[in-house]
Amino acid sequence: MTIVTKVDQAGSSGGTEQELTDGFHLVIDALKLNGINTIYGVPGIPITDLGRLAQAQGMRVISFRHEQHAGYAAGIAGYLTKTPGICLTVSAPGFLNGLTALANATTNCFPMILVSGSSEREVVDLQQGDYEEMDQLAIAKPLCKAAFRVLHAEDIGIGVARAIRAAVSGRPGGVYLDLPAKLFPQTMEAEAGRKSLVQVIDPAPAQIPAPSAVDRALDVLKSAKRPLIIFGKGAAYAQADEAIRDFVEKSGIPFLQMSMAKGLLPDVHPQSAGAARSTVLKESDVVMLVGARLNWLLSHGKGKSWGENPKKFIQVDIEPKEMDSNVEIAAPVVGDIGSCISALLDGLGDNWPTPPAEWTDAINAKKEQNIGKMALRLKKNSIPMDFHGALGALRTVIKERPDAILVNEGANTLDLARGVIDMYQPRKRLDVGTWGVMGVGMGSAIAAAVETGKPVLAVEGDSAFGFCGMEVETICRYDLPVCVVIFNNNGIYRGTDQDPTGRDPGTTVFVKDSRYDKMMEAFGGVGVNATTPDELYRAVSEAMDSGKPTLVNAVIDPTAGTESGRIGNLNPQSVVGKKK
Repeated sequence: MTIVTKVDQAGSSGGTEQELTDGFHLVIDALKLNGINTIYGVPGIPITDLGRLAQAQGMRVISFRHEQHAGYAAGIAGYLTKTPGICLTVSAPGFLNGLTALANATTNCFPMILVSGSSEREVVDLQQGDYEEMDQLAIAKPLCKAAFRVLHAEDIGIGVARAIRAAVSGRPGGVYLDLPAKLFPQTMEAEAGRKSLVQVIDPAPAQIPAPSAVDRALDVLKSAKRPLIIFGKGAAYAQADEAIRDFVEKSGIPFLQMSMAKGLLPDVHPQSAGAARSTVLKESDVVMLVGARLNWLLSHGKGKSWGENPKKFIQVDIEPKEMDSNVEIAAPVVGDIGSCISALLDGLGDNWPTPPAEWTDAINAKKEQNIGKMALRLKKNSIPMDFHGALGALRTVIKERPDAILVNEGANTLDLARGVIDMYQPRKRLDVGTWGVMGVGMGSAIAAAVETGKPVLAVEGDSAFGFCGMEVETICRYDLPVCVVIFNNNGIYRGTDQDPTGRDPGTTVFVKDSRYDKMMEAFGGVGVNATTPDELYRAVSEAMDSGKPTLVNAVIDPTAGTESGRIGNLNPQSVVGKKK
């Protein structure tokens, strides 16, 4: 317990000293008691001293240039550690900036707590015009798992404990914790303050699946002629890596990994069907989803992507409401991923039938064909580079450094990298997740470096980087081992759009031939301009080995991209003026 001050208490037999603590220190002590030692945020009224005191008490406080990116960092910190990431913001505008990241964390099932200072309740409730007046709790509630407000110092321990448990229990997500300015200077007797703190016991207890559900799933799986397993980032978050590997290899079933699940098993694993994705989605007859949702990223489990073959779905998820969200789930298995996979693994027994050779041979043939086609594109050495040539260079960088963390966002830069860059270890690929949010890159890269100490390669589209680019100063300020590569094709999708009136640049066009590398140099980092795959490979390799903050401006052909990458179908097209 941190002691703020000692005060003299007058009494009949002389003075006594009483040790006091305050709201600032109680918040810090409550976090530290629960193993939380890092805060991401932006200082300001009324939380400036909270950050200073946290740093003085040994916590690591990473100050950003914008709250949204601090929030994205906190979400990724939660994903990587299974402990809630903390984002600390000022009131009203700062809170609103962090709210996007809070909603994103909830959507992606990242455990995160947005802690915001706020105006005084009595003024806010009467709408009397306080500094940055806003009913933040009411605004946050629809966008997170839970929201709490603490008004009294003696309740800080309970408030923090409730926020932690809500963030990590069941399906993880974002939680809002509202701390009015008047709370922080409140004092109480230090020993009473110590007793008011709560150490959360078993915040995310195992949820064991029903034996009947496990048996049903195994019966459906055993009946399959063309089985397929799809892993989502929930499976990676679970950190049940050994059990998952054992289940896959013992069953012999081919698997696909969604983008943030890549590396749960190596993409080069013989059972990986990543290079035959279209084939296995269309031709499979039983699909087992593990920590993956049948949302837009999987075409909702229906339509052309899934072909005409009837399918049965097995779904393993901790959230029972996820079942039947888009299609009928023949065998729901509800529980935490680790417990479910362990139970399924036990049920395989010693005589589990491997998938028919006809199915696995067909997948392998398609993989070889597609890998051969891709190899030719990756070797292309054109100037300026196209996306495949540049990604081929980065693919080699990651292959040589499988322990490095890859952060990826953009349109073409994201969509193509998912299929080109192989991952070899779990939780090494971080990207835009379920919402496809632009601007997560720098926050994710900073959190990955801080939480793991590993070198980070952040591959950014020039548009995506525009949302978060000032955080390169944060990377330099904290001297983090992050190499940022910007695929610079002068615009969104392509750098060739034009304004038909000739008045302005096209709506998707940026300044031609920008030199983003100069930004990094301005803050004391290393900047490199790369025009060929060989130059790109050398620059990134040197950066990853040196650990120095580096930004590589990768010059990409402005005509190389396609609209919205592979999800252009989601962008409605105008029919006005088009010939029928």
